[in-house]
Amino acid sequence: MDLQPGPRHPAGRADRSCRAGVEADRGAVTLARGASSPNRANGRRIAVVLFNLGGPDDAATVKPFLFNLFNDPAIIGLPGFARTPLARLIASRREASAQANYAQMDAGGGSPLKAETTKQMDALDAALNALLPGDDVKSFMAMRYWHPLTDEAAIDVAAWGPDEVVLLPLYPQFSTTTTESSLKAWNAAYAGSGRTRTICCYPGLDGWVRAQAEGVRLKLDEAVREHPGKPIRVLFSAHGIPEKLVTGKGDPYQEQVEATVARVAEAAGLSDWLLCYQSRVGPLKWLGPSTPDAIVEAGKAGLGVVITPIAFVSEHIETLVELDIEYGELAHEAGVHPYLRVPAVGTAPLFIDGLAGAVAESLGRIGTAPAGPGCQGRWKACPCQRERLAA
Repeated sequence: MDLQPGPRHPAGRADRSCRAGVEADRGAVTLARGASSPNRANGRRIAVVLFNLGGPDDAATVKPFLFNLFNDPAIIGLPGFARTPLARLIASRREASAQANYAQMDAGGGSPLKAETTKQMDALDAALNALLPGDDVKSFMAMRYWHPLTDEAAIDVAAWGPDEVVLLPLYPQFSTTTTESSLKAWNAAYAGSGRTRTICCYPGLDGWVRAQAEGVRLKLDEAVREHPGKPIRVLFSAHGIPEKLVTGKGDPYQEQVEATVARVAEAAGLSDWLLCYQSRVGPLKWLGPSTPDAIVEAGKAGLGVVITPIAFVSEHIETLVELDIEYGELAHEAGVHPYLRVPAVGTAPLFIDGLAGAVAESLGRIGTAPAGPGCQGRWKACPCQRERLAA
């Protein structure tokens, strides 16, 4: 297999079309910045809802977590009467192997994602309350497939009584399988107060790109320092999706991942790098090249590897088990040395400050729009394009 380093397409530009409708709304919502809260004498009560996948708490909750995942029509696009029994079957068959994988992490047999997201919430709250003095900002966690589930978060936000609501996916690149699924669940569940705006994606957000580039550069410097003279390739590993979602459904995920990678590679000053996709399951053709194939090819070329998760913002099973353990073993077998993994951005100040800035900027509008460049806004599944067409 011939895997050529470099992007398939040039980096995407800032999406002017996605922003066009936003600018028209700014004047109409200017008064929102000075709206009084029933709970504070001055300033606003601002709820920031963070969307993520979720993960089981322990071994006993692995099976119901898997059922929720595979019962999502965004994951298995069958009618409910067929999807639900199939989801039960898949959850039963995968329970034991999934439990074994979760047991490899130091998280009590479950996922560390909730704890990692809590750290991000705390850091974001601190950054936003410093950035917006006089306002009361509170983040809420809305997980798609395990507690706190989206409908539970909706109840908590409504009880808090916000003046403003900002929907912020912890997925930098939009996909119908992640962000769209979470937004649908939220819209079906939330009946509380507050003017709402959505940050649908942020593939080229400056803080996200700089945090990624800093992590890559630190790990690459470590590789060069400890293995002088060894050529190193940086692998950007993103979660894969079936190719038909891009070609048939108009999912912008691939283009946005490519935009992120191109910007990070430029910011980090990389000369040898490759985008690849992990976590392939099932018989469908997925986006490629696959991360395992990219690792094997690096070994054949006599290269060391620095690998970074380019679509994940926190540590969980697909970084701690798949990248670190499974692909680490593959790298050893393929003769890849060194094989070093860049940590997820987590609570890196550059990343958190970038998100805080995006949230603050979004308060000047309503509706849906990206934060930062990298979204072309031309795909059928793009939410801001759908808003324009529906208007």
